[in-house]
Amino acid sequence: MNVYTVTELNLIIKKCLDGIPELNGAFVRGEISNCKQYPSGHWYFSLKDEGGAIRCVMFRREASSLKFRPENGMSVIAEGRVSVYPRDGQYQFYCSGMQPDGVGALHIAYEQLVKKLGEQGLFDKEHKKPLPRFPERVALVTSGAGAAVRDMIRILGKRFPLAKVIIMPVRVQGEQAASEIAAAIKYANRYSVADVIITGRGGGSLEDLWAFNEEPVARAIYESDIPVISAVGHEPDVTISDFTADVRASTPSNAAELAVTDTGEMISWLRGAAASIARAQTRTISSLRQVLGAVAARREFSSPMNYVQERRVALDHLSRGLTSGFDRCISDSRRRYTALAASLDALSPLKVLARGYSVVRTEDGSVVRDSSAVNAGENVMVSLSRGELRCSILETRHERK
Repeated sequence: MNVYTVTELNLIIKKCLDGIPELNGAFVRGEISNCKQYPSGHWYFSLKDEGGAIRCVMFRREASSLKFRPENGMSVIAEGRVSVYPRDGQYQFYCSGMQPDGVGALHIAYEQLVKKLGEQGLFDKEHKKPLPRFPERVALVTSGAGAAVRDMIRILGKRFPLAKVIIMPVRVQGEQAASEIAAAIKYANRYSVADVIITGRGGGSLEDLWAFNEEPVARAIYESDIPVISAVGHEPDVTISDFTADVRASTPSNAAELAVTDTGEMISWLRGAAASIARAQTRTISSLRQVLGAVAARREFSSPMNYVQERRVALDHLSRGLTSGFDRCISDSRRRYTALAASLDALSPLKVLARGYSVVRTEDGSVVRDSSAVNAGENVMVSLSRGELRCSILETRHERK
């Protein structure tokens, strides 16, 4: 009878499972549950169906090659092997690859990243920058050997030859393409290489265009201080870089048209503007000539002395009016003076004296109004119409009541 330790038994089971060809390189269809990524980069989850479940692990090296992010509830087909983890004595599925069941991995990755970046505000319109009207330098972040770059150079040179075209060649397809595109955009911003950036490539499959659907490119475009035009593929092709760019062009050729002003159109516009200005000036000069003619025809300018004579007559009329008014004012003042003098003269005590009355004052000047105010023997002054009398009181008589 053989007695095994737990570890030995687990290792025997592991060896048995590892020796079954059907369990190495197996494909398993199931729904992801209890999915969790650890800081180490490893993924731990379960695959389940209606009848059962199996624990799974995907190590960092294999997980880094996934185009999408595993999520709970996602139906997938996982590739890997079945083995035992001796420490726990549990068998599990070691995933070496994974793809969505029924929907492509790239499509899932695309939808996941669109949702993530949209929630973070990378697609918001308020972050879009306007394109410069007359850029002096245009940077092309694209393949240096493709047909797209030749078309853009040709169109830029034809439309706006004053602009300097700077080619920043990068790979636009493959594993390193996204990092190269993002690095070129950051370099252009760091050293102010251009006034506007065009990044993109010609048409292709979803896999060919995938570099422009990756997060590093999207963030580099979003963080760019230089306006960016995204021109990827053809009209129906839409990538994440189109959402984050300031302007989306349907094709690389269209991007070149959007980046610069057509000098031919600008010259035509300037000629039209010059003609409009000339017509406006002609109308203004004609109108001013009419005004000048009307002014020159006025009598003041045709016969200046007539104007002087008219002003002289008006001055004489005004002078007569002032003189008449002044005379009336003096006459009215004289009448008022005479009336006031007559009234004052009528009230004058001298007039009363002239009628035979007199005013008696004591020696100190007080007017005597009552006989009791003086005594016999006192002297008084009597004022007459002409002159005064100094009298002595012989007797006083009081009025009997």
